[in-house]
Amino acid sequence: MPTPTVPPFTLETAIAKARMAEDAWNSRDPDRVALAYTEDSHWRNRAEIFQGRDAIRNFLRRKWDKELDYRLIKEVWAFGDNRISVRFQYEWHDGGQWYRAYGNENWEFDENGLMRRREASINDRPITLEERRFFWDAPGPRPQDHPGLIDSPV
Repeated sequence: MPTPTVPPFTLETAIAKARMAEDAWNSRDPDRVALAYTEDSHWRNRAEIFQGRDAIRNFLRRKWDKELDYRLIKEVWAFGDNRISVRFQYEWHDGGQWYRAYGNENWEFDENGLMRRREASINDRPITLEERRFFWDAPGPRPQDHPGLIDSPV
């Protein structure tokens, strides 16, 4: 496993941290993703508020059982000593309707580079098959040459 990126963050390390998070989430592996958070990490995701790695794992299992063919892109919006804000988009379907989710996350890290707080605001927009933009083999990371959000239309 790669050495964790720890605070204080620079633009370069904040971008690397966001890409590591994106790659982990695109694996759709709740156990892998949960390791990036402190044992007592605090989360707000949409209307849900919970705490701890076990709750994170359970949340992610429920999420990816519902959100099929999930593909995510995250980009750094702002950063400070031990905080990073990202904007993101992801696409998923429920077995019929496709959606693009738009959101923002605020992250706070401990001295070891583990996330101790995550607050996410997310909105889903129904899309047609023709409106989809995220095409790569999944689960798995977004290819390095796939456009990011800054390169994509809203």
